[in-house]
Amino acid sequence: MKLFIATLLTETNTFSPIPTGLSSFTDNPTWSRRDGSRAAPNLANIPLIRWRRQAESRGMEVVESLCAFAPPAGTTTRATYETLRGFILDDLRAAGPVDMVLLFLHGAMVAEGYEDCEGDILAHVRQIVGPGVTLGCELDLHAHFTPTMMENADILVSYKEYPHTDVDAMASEVFDLSLRVAQGQVRPCRAVFDCGLLGVWRTPVEPVRGLVQAMRTIERQAGILSVSFIHGFPWADVEHVGAQVLVITDGDAVLAQMTAQDVGERIRALESPEGAGYTRLADALALRARTPERTMVLADVSDNAGGGAPSDSTYILEHLLKAGVQNAVLGCVWDPVAVDMCFLAGVGATLPLRLGGKSGVCSHVPLDVTARVLSLSPELVQHGYSGDRTVMGRAARIAVDGVEVVLVSVRRQTYTRQAFLDMGCKLEGCLVVVKSAQHFYKDFSVLTNTILYVPVPGAASPDFAKLALSTSRRDRLGIPAGQRL
Repeated sequence: MKLFIATLLTETNTFSPIPTGLSSFTDNPTWSRRDGSRAAPNLANIPLIRWRRQAESRGMEVVESLCAFAPPAGTTTRATYETLRGFILDDLRAAGPVDMVLLFLHGAMVAEGYEDCEGDILAHVRQIVGPGVTLGCELDLHAHFTPTMMENADILVSYKEYPHTDVDAMASEVFDLSLRVAQGQVRPCRAVFDCGLLGVWRTPVEPVRGLVQAMRTIERQAGILSVSFIHGFPWADVEHVGAQVLVITDGDAVLAQMTAQDVGERIRALESPEGAGYTRLADALALRARTPERTMVLADVSDNAGGGAPSDSTYILEHLLKAGVQNAVLGCVWDPVAVDMCFLAGVGATLPLRLGGKSGVCSHVPLDVTARVLSLSPELVQHGYSGDRTVMGRAARIAVDGVEVVLVSVRRQTYTRQAFLDMGCKLEGCLVVVKSAQHFYKDFSVLTNTILYVPVPGAASPDFAKLALSTSRRDRLGIPAGQRL
């Protein structure tokens, strides 16, 4: 058997001021034209590595195409998307007849003229390989699931965990299910249930934890091949935005539809679409004032680079400084200009800095501060849950009054303590502000059980009632009803 594999990943925040161009992909360390699975694990190649291992262990021939990832940002340019799509399709044509195609796609990529990039790719692949070739796809759970995706792929499976700790496990599941289809062992029948919800669901905590466990139990039932709770990505004005459930059965359409509706109704019945809920910044700072010795983590969810936000907002930092908060650490702030100035000044120097607030109105305002340079790094790196490596570029740690700030030259969300510890930050007993929505949770939860999600203005604000969605999408999702911020 011959297997064709490829990756094309980005998550588009249509409200972000940062465009996604070709260099967003090609300048990323994850970029590889045809041998991404041979590289060390990174955000883009984990499924490719898994699929190659599984295929070669069975004596299959593997043809590998693109491995491309761009950090979440604004809309992808048409030329960029069509170029990357062309790489994959040209490689597929050159491969000749194949038995199986496996793609790692995000599911929330939007380009100029293409609201559903992943559906478009799957449709083009299907046109090339024909109806008899098995087409499987792994999706991020923050996808916009569309009819075009379902019409063209045999197997579609999303992650179950947020943080995404199961990328490798789901890749293995995609391979196994797709191989069973290719060998004629199962006949996939798919059904979708639209939950009609816009929300953020954090899988480590109840009640969502119980839902994930229930989904795994359902998958062990006879005839059920896969259950995916696709959370959706709220920060995109696209037709199919919102939460959906996808169920795949072995040839049983009624079972697929009944199961999808059952899981969907369970999701609707959850106490709150925000899972663990949010805390107002003023309340979080008041709690800090009452318990100044307690280790606390505040998530700046609205400026999460992992959701397409710039990660240079100064909103929370300004409030910390105005409140005179001491013993606080904040990061990572994307400000390559400030980083360059810190490197020029050197460790130990005190200098005036115009900090953050550079990308647009969603970034609040630049802060003019007097900063002391505490440490510098030529390359700050985070290591993720599956051994992947995320480069944050040159970095500087500065002190501004009672707040230490980690500045980086490459825009990435902060999801491990390593981003702070490798810069020399002390976290115990501190107020730690992370620019992340949820991926930080696994690593930072070992510090404290006081983790507060703080919704403030920003490009990834969870105040969905204020999102500039079209009227039809707002009506379908019932916005602003049910919002609890």
